[in-house]
Amino acid sequence: MANHSTQQLVNELLGSAHLFLAAVSGVMEQKLLSEIVGKQLSLSQLKILKLLDLTEAQNVGDVAAFLGVSDAAASKAVDRLARLKYLRRRESRQDRRSSDLSLAAAGRRLLSRYETAKDLKLAEMFRDLDPDELRQASMFLDRMTKGIVHDSANPEEICLQCGIYLKKRCLVREAAQAQCSYQLRKSKQQVKGDATETEVSTRGRPPVGPPG
Repeated sequence: MANHSTQQLVNELLGSAHLFLAAVSGVMEQKLLSEIVGKQLSLSQLKILKLLDLTEAQNVGDVAAFLGVSDAAASKAVDRLARLKYLRRRESRQDRRSSDLSLAAAGRRLLSRYETAKDLKLAEMFRDLDPDELRQASMFLDRMTKGIVHDSANPEEICLQCGIYLKKRCLVREAAQAQCSYQLRKSKQQVKGDATETEVSTRGRPPVGPPG
Protein backbone atom coordinates (compact mmCIF):
# COMPACT_ATOMS: atom_id res chain seq x y z
CA MET A 1 0.00 0.00 0.00
CA ALA A 2 2.83 2.35 0.90
CA ASN A 3 4.65 1.56 -2.36
CA HIS A 4 1.49 2.27 -4.33
CA SER A 5 1.05 5.58 -2.52
CA THR A 6 4.68 6.55 -3.16
CA GLN A 7 4.39 5.66 -6.84
CA GLN A 8 1.25 7.74 -7.14
CA LEU A 9 2.98 10.72 -5.52
CA VAL A 10 5.96 10.35 -7.87
CA ASN A 11 3.63 10.30 -10.89
CA GLU A 12 1.86 13.38 -9.59
CA LEU A 13 5.20 15.10 -9.10
CA LEU A 14 6.30 14.30 -12.66
CA GLY A 15 2.95 15.46 -13.99
CA SER A 16 3.27 18.74 -12.11
CA ALA A 17 6.83 19.20 -13.39
CA HIS A 18 5.70 18.69 -16.99
CA LEU A 19 2.85 21.14 -16.55
CA PHE A 20 5.15 23.73 -14.97
CA LEU A 21 7.61 23.41 -17.86
CA ALA A 22 4.81 23.70 -20.41
CA ALA A 23 3.46 26.79 -18.66
CA VAL A 24 6.88 28.45 -18.50
CA SER A 25 7.97 27.77 -22.08
CA GLY A 26 4.67 27.47 -23.94
CA VAL A 27 2.81 30.26 -22.19
CA MET A 28 5.01 32.76 -20.34
CA GLU A 29 8.19 32.76 -22.45
CA GLN A 30 6.34 32.58 -25.76
CA LYS A 31 4.00 35.40 -24.74
CA LEU A 32 6.90 37.63 -23.65
CA LEU A 33 8.79 36.96 -26.88
CA SER A 34 5.70 37.70 -28.97
CA GLU A 35 5.16 40.99 -27.15
CA ILE A 36 8.71 42.05 -28.04
CA VAL A 37 9.16 40.81 -31.65
CA GLY A 38 5.73 39.55 -32.69
CA LYS A 39 5.95 36.29 -34.63
CA GLN A 40 9.40 37.09 -35.96
CA LEU A 41 11.24 34.57 -33.76
CA SER A 42 10.62 31.19 -32.14
CA LEU A 43 11.83 30.15 -28.69
CA SER A 44 14.40 27.86 -30.33
CA GLN A 45 15.84 30.82 -32.23
CA LEU A 46 15.90 32.85 -29.01
CA LYS A 47 17.89 30.00 -27.42
CA ILE A 48 20.49 30.34 -30.18
CA LEU A 49 20.98 34.01 -29.32
CA LYS A 50 21.27 33.16 -25.61
CA LEU A 51 23.72 30.40 -26.47
CA LEU A 52 25.99 32.82 -28.31
CA ASP A 53 25.67 35.37 -25.52
CA LEU A 54 26.32 33.11 -22.52
CA THR A 55 28.58 30.32 -23.79
CA GLU A 56 31.60 29.73 -25.98
CA ALA A 57 29.54 28.54 -28.97
CA GLN A 58 31.16 29.62 -32.21
CA ASN A 59 29.62 27.84 -35.19
CA VAL A 60 26.60 26.04 -36.63
CA GLY A 61 27.84 22.68 -35.36
CA ASP A 62 27.86 24.04 -31.80
CA VAL A 63 24.29 25.24 -32.21
CA ALA A 64 23.21 21.86 -33.60
CA ALA A 65 24.84 19.96 -30.72
CA PHE A 66 23.32 22.30 -28.13
CA LEU A 67 19.78 22.12 -29.51
CA GLY A 68 19.98 18.43 -30.43
CA VAL A 69 19.13 19.01 -34.11
CA SER A 70 20.86 18.35 -37.43
CA ASP A 71 23.47 20.74 -38.84
CA ALA A 72 21.06 21.54 -41.67
CA ALA A 73 18.26 22.53 -39.27
CA ALA A 74 20.66 24.62 -37.19
CA SER A 75 22.03 26.31 -40.33
CA LYS A 76 18.51 27.22 -41.46
CA ALA A 77 17.73 28.82 -38.08
CA VAL A 78 21.06 30.67 -38.06
CA ASP A 79 20.46 31.97 -41.60
CA ARG A 80 17.13 33.46 -40.53
CA LEU A 81 18.71 35.16 -37.51
CA ALA A 82 21.47 36.52 -39.76
CA ARG A 83 18.92 37.90 -42.24
CA LEU A 84 17.15 39.63 -39.37
CA LYS A 85 20.50 41.14 -38.30
CA TYR A 86 20.42 39.47 -34.85
CA LEU A 87 23.70 37.66 -35.41
CA ARG A 88 26.71 37.77 -37.72
CA ARG A 89 27.90 34.79 -39.75
CA ARG A 90 31.44 34.86 -41.17
CA GLU A 91 33.72 32.34 -42.81
CA SER A 92 35.86 30.57 -40.23
CA ARG A 93 39.58 31.29 -40.33
CA GLN A 94 40.34 27.76 -39.16
CA ASP A 95 37.97 25.90 -41.49
CA ARG A 96 36.57 27.56 -44.60
CA ARG A 97 33.81 24.95 -44.75
CA SER A 98 32.45 26.34 -41.47
CA SER A 99 31.17 29.72 -40.29
CA ASP A 100 31.95 31.67 -37.13
CA LEU A 101 28.91 33.10 -35.38
CA SER A 102 28.62 36.11 -33.09
CA LEU A 103 25.83 38.24 -31.66
CA ALA A 104 25.03 41.46 -33.48
CA ALA A 105 24.03 44.64 -31.64
CA ALA A 106 20.34 44.05 -32.47
CA GLY A 107 20.59 40.57 -30.96
CA ARG A 108 22.04 41.94 -27.73
CA ARG A 109 19.30 44.57 -27.50
CA LEU A 110 16.64 41.90 -28.04
CA LEU A 111 18.08 39.70 -25.29
CA SER A 112 18.29 42.65 -22.91
CA ARG A 113 14.64 43.57 -23.52
CA TYR A 114 13.53 39.96 -23.16
CA GLU A 115 15.46 39.30 -19.95
CA THR A 116 14.20 42.55 -18.40
CA ALA A 117 10.59 41.69 -19.24
CA LYS A 118 11.04 38.13 -17.96
CA ASP A 119 12.58 39.28 -14.66
CA LEU A 120 9.69 41.66 -14.06
CA LYS A 121 7.14 38.96 -14.85
CA LEU A 122 8.81 36.39 -12.60
CA ALA A 123 9.13 38.86 -9.74
CA GLU A 124 5.39 39.46 -9.97
CA MET A 125 4.53 35.76 -10.22
CA PHE A 126 6.69 34.64 -7.28
CA ARG A 127 6.40 37.69 -5.06
CA ASP A 128 4.55 35.75 -2.32
CA LEU A 129 7.16 32.99 -2.03
CA ASP A 130 9.89 33.07 0.57
CA PRO A 131 13.47 33.09 -0.79
CA ASP A 132 14.24 29.97 1.24
CA GLU A 133 11.31 28.18 -0.39
CA LEU A 134 12.61 29.09 -3.84
CA ARG A 135 16.13 27.98 -2.92
CA GLN A 136 14.92 24.65 -1.56
CA ALA A 137 12.72 24.05 -4.60
CA SER A 138 15.66 24.76 -6.91
CA MET A 139 17.93 22.40 -5.00
CA PHE A 140 15.27 19.68 -5.04
CA LEU A 141 14.77 19.94 -8.80
CA ASP A 142 18.53 19.87 -9.38
CA ARG A 143 18.82 16.75 -7.24
CA MET A 144 16.05 14.99 -9.17
CA THR A 145 17.55 16.01 -12.50
CA LYS A 146 21.01 14.76 -11.56
CA GLY A 147 19.47 11.49 -10.34
CA ILE A 148 17.83 10.92 -13.73
CA VAL A 149 21.06 11.74 -15.58
CA HIS A 150 23.11 9.50 -13.28
CA ASP A 151 20.87 6.53 -14.09
CA SER A 152 21.24 7.12 -17.83
CA ALA A 153 23.33 4.53 -19.70
CA ASN A 154 24.93 7.18 -21.93
CA PRO A 155 25.14 10.54 -20.14
CA GLU A 156 27.70 11.76 -22.71
CA GLU A 157 24.89 11.79 -25.29
CA ILE A 158 22.79 14.17 -23.18
CA CYS A 159 22.73 17.96 -23.29
CA LEU A 160 20.31 19.70 -20.93
CA GLN A 161 21.18 23.15 -22.30
CA CYS A 162 22.53 24.14 -18.89
CA GLY A 163 24.62 26.88 -20.49
CA ILE A 164 21.68 29.22 -21.05
CA TYR A 165 20.06 28.55 -17.67
CA LEU A 166 22.82 27.84 -15.14
CA LYS A 167 25.72 29.51 -16.99
CA LYS A 168 28.89 27.81 -15.69
CA ARG A 169 27.16 24.81 -14.11
CA CYS A 170 26.52 21.58 -16.02
CA LEU A 171 24.23 19.10 -14.28
CA VAL A 172 25.35 16.27 -16.59
CA ARG A 173 28.96 16.79 -15.49
CA GLU A 174 27.95 17.05 -11.83
CA ALA A 175 25.77 13.94 -11.93
CA ALA A 176 27.77 11.57 -14.12
CA GLN A 177 31.30 12.97 -13.87
CA ALA A 178 31.23 13.15 -17.67
CA GLN A 179 30.96 15.82 -20.32
CA CYS A 180 27.63 16.31 -22.07
CA SER A 181 27.35 15.95 -25.85
CA TYR A 182 27.81 19.70 -26.35
CA GLN A 183 30.94 19.92 -24.18
CA LEU A 184 32.42 16.82 -25.83
CA ARG A 185 32.05 18.51 -29.20
CA LYS A 186 33.69 21.68 -27.88
CA SER A 187 36.61 19.69 -26.46
CA LYS A 188 37.18 17.93 -29.78
CA GLN A 189 37.02 21.26 -31.61
CA GLN A 190 39.60 22.74 -29.24
CA VAL A 191 42.00 19.87 -29.88
CA LYS A 192 41.46 20.19 -33.63
CA GLY A 193 41.92 23.97 -33.49
CA ASP A 194 45.14 23.67 -31.50
CA ALA A 195 46.49 21.17 -34.01
CA THR A 196 45.58 23.47 -36.90
CA GLU A 197 47.30 26.46 -35.27
CA THR A 198 50.42 24.38 -34.63
CA GLU A 199 50.49 23.26 -38.26
CA VAL A 200 50.09 26.81 -39.53
CA SER A 201 52.73 28.23 -37.16
CA THR A 202 55.32 25.62 -38.15
CA ARG A 203 54.62 25.76 -41.88
CA GLY A 204 57.41 27.47 -43.76
CA ARG A 205 60.02 27.11 -41.02
CA PRO A 206 63.35 25.70 -42.15
CA PRO A 207 63.79 22.03 -41.28
CA VAL A 208 65.69 21.33 -38.09
CA GLY A 209 68.61 18.94 -38.55
CA PRO A 210 72.38 18.60 -38.39
CA PRO A 211 74.37 21.31 -40.21
CA GLY A 212 75.53 20.39 -43.72
